[in-house]
Amino acid sequence: MSVEERQSDPQHSRGRRPPAPEPLAEPGTIDAHTHLDACGAVRPEEVRAAMDRAAAVGVRAVVTVADDLASARWVLTAAEADARVSAAVALHPTRANTATDAARAEIAALAGAPSVVAVGETGLDYYWPRHDPDCADPATQREVFAWHIELAKLLDKPLMIHDRDAHDDVLAVLRTEGPPERVIFHCFSGGPELARACADAGYYTSFAGPVTFRNAAALREAAVLLPEELLLVETDAPFLTPHPHRGKANEPYCLPWTVRGLADARSVDAGRIAEATGRNAEQLFRIGQPR
Repeated sequence: MSVEERQSDPQHSRGRRPPAPEPLAEPGTIDAHTHLDACGAVRPEEVRAAMDRAAAVGVRAVVTVADDLASARWVLTAAEADARVSAAVALHPTRANTATDAARAEIAALAGAPSVVAVGETGLDYYWPRHDPDCADPATQREVFAWHIELAKLLDKPLMIHDRDAHDDVLAVLRTEGPPERVIFHCFSGGPELARACADAGYYTSFAGPVTFRNAAALREAAVLLPEELLLVETDAPFLTPHPHRGKANEPYCLPWTVRGLADARSVDAGRIAEATGRNAEQLFRIGQPR
């Protein structure tokens, strides 16, 4: 969906936004991965309004993430509209077949901007090519993933990974290419085995709404195994709205439900998870430092 289409369909065909959750205690936390344009927050005033809704429940900053070239251009505009917004740019693995020389040159230029705090989301997605012939095939995805890895190392910025049904191959590409210093598995979707591999490698893991889902026992088991200093939380909005509002439109202000779900899985206080994940995001993305 283009930025223009998102603007005309602000709820992204996912129904109405749920009511606001109970706010997190100070200092709140940071949404490590969202898509404000897909939430319908396209104009500067809409970006600011979305961030005001987030701030009201203790979500003090977000990283809004590109998944195609048009979105990569737009996320920098969003970061200019509100200081609470940072950006990440890359070509989504399912769009790796659009990675022409010109597209790569533009992504590289955009990724160098001060408001861009990560290269992402990139990685591998083996789910969608089985269902959509327009998606990039696995071989193309792997080549473009490797290119993004090199870009992250060149720019000394974190690498934000999309991994769907491709755990072993994602780890294999990282080993072959040599990972950048900072790696994030966004919307962590693995079980204990992947959690142990990420912990051993020092990779950050970011948890989204599925950690609150009733059928996500393996995900919650994995969440217990990960060191607190490598944990992040995210919405991946407008997708993956946490329980009890699964299926409704997601937005950064919905993040407290995920924070509490992750806290329950780890048998700790939600305030501890909020504070730790916010601190981790600030350090990882260097949020709050001069741009």
